[in-house]
Amino acid sequence: MKIILASASPRRKELLGYITKDFEVMVSNADESFQEGLTIQEQSKRIAYLKAKSVFDNTTGDRIVIGSDTLVLKNGEHFGKPKSEQEAFEMISRLQNDVHEVITSLCVIIEKDGKQKEYTDYDITKVYLSEITPSEIKEWIDSGEAMDKAGAYAIQGQFSKFITKFEGSYNSVVGLPVQKLYQIIKGYLD
Repeated sequence: MKIILASASPRRKELLGYITKDFEVMVSNADESFQEGLTIQEQSKRIAYLKAKSVFDNTTGDRIVIGSDTLVLKNGEHFGKPKSEQEAFEMISRLQNDVHEVITSLCVIIEKDGKQKEYTDYDITKVYLSEITPSEIKEWIDSGEAMDKAGAYAIQGQFSKFITKFEGSYNSVVGLPVQKLYQIIKGYLD
């Protein structure tokens, strides 16, 4: 059974490697814009589905296609990937010294012997940040790691020194609900 990760994220690739080494990566060209009238959880699940479906529709045969999407939410405000260093600075400034939620959705589309199955789920993890000074925020942004991540930060690596605690799945904050994914695909692994 071919396993395909529909993501360009090196973090998701590393996390899927905890389950299996035998997979390939195909970057999805899905439209990740929000749709009116959906909750943030529904938005995230929809985007994960669109990523998986885009790659699924461009492949054939027995396969498992995995799509995922991570969003950061605080007080009803959504924090995506920053479009500029200034936006990254503003995001971290608003997230620091408080708690926020990280929502990571998972969509798995499986075709085996001509039959398809779809699984969609999500995790919510609460992340607590310490106070971060403007010079610390600038230093973080200057590291180059802030720009390709929802909320302009990563729980792993250099930024971890600002995380006081989290409630939920660490791997989901990194970008893939590993435990949920494993439960879905373990029956298909050799």
